[in-house]
Amino acid sequence: MSIHDLDFIQAKIDQLKADGVFRVLPILETANEPIVSVNGKTMINLCSNNYLGFANHPRLKKAAIDAVEQYGIGAGAVKTILGNMDIHESLEADLADFKREEAVLLFQSGFNCNAGVIQAIVDTGDLILSDELNHASIIDGIKLSKADKAVFKHSDMADLKRLLSEKRAQYTNVLIITDGVFSMDGDLAKLPEIVELAETFNCLTYVDDAHGSGVLGENGRGTVDHFHLHGRIDFTIGTLSKAFGAIGGYVAGRKVMKQYLSLRARPLLFSTNSLIVLFPQLV
Repeated sequence: MSIHDLDFIQAKIDQLKADGVFRVLPILETANEPIVSVNGKTMINLCSNNYLGFANHPRLKKAAIDAVEQYGIGAGAVKTILGNMDIHESLEADLADFKREEAVLLFQSGFNCNAGVIQAIVDTGDLILSDELNHASIIDGIKLSKADKAVFKHSDMADLKRLLSEKRAQYTNVLIITDGVFSMDGDLAKLPEIVELAETFNCLTYVDDAHGSGVLGENGRGTVDHFHLHGRIDFTIGTLSKAFGAIGGYVAGRKVMKQYLSLRARPLLFSTNSLIVLFPQLV
């Protein structure tokens, strides 16, 4: 027996099997479309996030091919080494206009966005208040930060108000984080009530709208637009890997936010962006 046999990992796998949560991933053999081939069987696809079919839209496929022909298959370096690509600049400008925000900053994924933004905007002496059903990327982003944290019951405004009443005075900044549309249950955050509490207690607001973008609001602008809360949400997170069928994440907000995060969001400083092609603008 050798340490290199990784017996401790095999023991963890055996425990997963005993707990009934071990699974072998199915193999998708076709494009992500309404009818797919999985493990050699033809099936109806009811579990994709490609809500609008953009992943296979002819205009988007052509745009992706054109981008590869012009730029190659990758950026080749992080932004701080080689600079931001002009197609990324264009995409950020288009997304800012689409989301009706001052500025947008692109990330490699929505997960990377939460991992990079949260740790950069709060510090020691700050507090994060997080909905108990927030996405795993938010939970991990909070763990990377130096701020204290507290969890409020799912969409329970009385519990959020209780925490604010008890803790607000003890901290410099308080950041309230919620999904816009919760990924597992599909319910909407009570954003109007959250914003009212945030403004009453002088707190910042942070909404992960991965599942709201492309679905809610005018032309799919998202949950913030759905509730007419432009200018009252400080950080809006989105992804291009759901309704828009591509890959990449972004944060929308003030220009000063973009300037700061460009210098302090670690996934941007130490990981290379992919080439991202924007959906045909839906305005």
